[in-house]
Amino acid sequence: MFKEFHHAAADPLVPGWQAYVVDQGWGRFSSEDHETWDILYARQTRLLEGRIVRRFLDGLALVGLGGGGIPELARLNALLEPLSGWRCVAVAGLVPDEAFFAMLAARVFPIGNFIRTRAELDYLEEPDCFHDIYGHVPMLADRQVANAMQQFGQTGVEAIAAGQGDKVARLYWHTIEFGLVREEGELRILGAGLASSFGEAAKSLEDPQIERRRFTPQSAVATPYRHDAMQPLYLVADSMEAVVEALDGPLP
Repeated sequence: MFKEFHHAAADPLVPGWQAYVVDQGWGRFSSEDHETWDILYARQTRLLEGRIVRRFLDGLALVGLGGGGIPELARLNALLEPLSGWRCVAVAGLVPDEAFFAMLAARVFPIGNFIRTRAELDYLEEPDCFHDIYGHVPMLADRQVANAMQQFGQTGVEAIAAGQGDKVARLYWHTIEFGLVREEGELRILGAGLASSFGEAAKSLEDPQIERRRFTPQSAVATPYRHDAMQPLYLVADSMEAVVEALDGPLP
């Protein structure tokens, strides 16, 4: 599982986010790369049934990620943009904070232009296109979440400029990447880091040794996280509406 998102140390000389966009190079993916995507997609989708928020499953059906190997971003955007106004762009690796949040503010999501090897099915340090597309894009098909994510991008840009980058990174981590939420009385996965992890998805819900605390925006910005191992702690939101409100509102 990935323990980082497209986020790197702040740099006062960072150029505009467009400078980080590269060609996806879809034609260079091998048949094994496409088979790896199909293996990951099939087993993760089976695992998540009954374990993830309904909006994710609804979005997964709308953006058509299953079958046919790694999605070509142009074709993916043709489905995603009419739904929520978001589009995906390829990047070569981690994007600095300022550029990452500026992308979100522009309704643009960065997608790594590579996929893990067969030997790395269960763990990869840097997020690849499976994490980025499978983990994030289904939620971006939901208009309410999509609007909140854009606002959160603007909040992130302003927070970094004000020297509060740590706060916005923690709120992102404890919701969009590794958040849990209660839905219809059940504990469900929200975060993309969990949605795309075969090992951590079930563990986050079922391991009795893991600590789970109630999410509030205040608790999220005050709670450090691990980026180099499975999480020992998750924050649990009362509802999807509570998460949307937190992303759409001011930074605590």
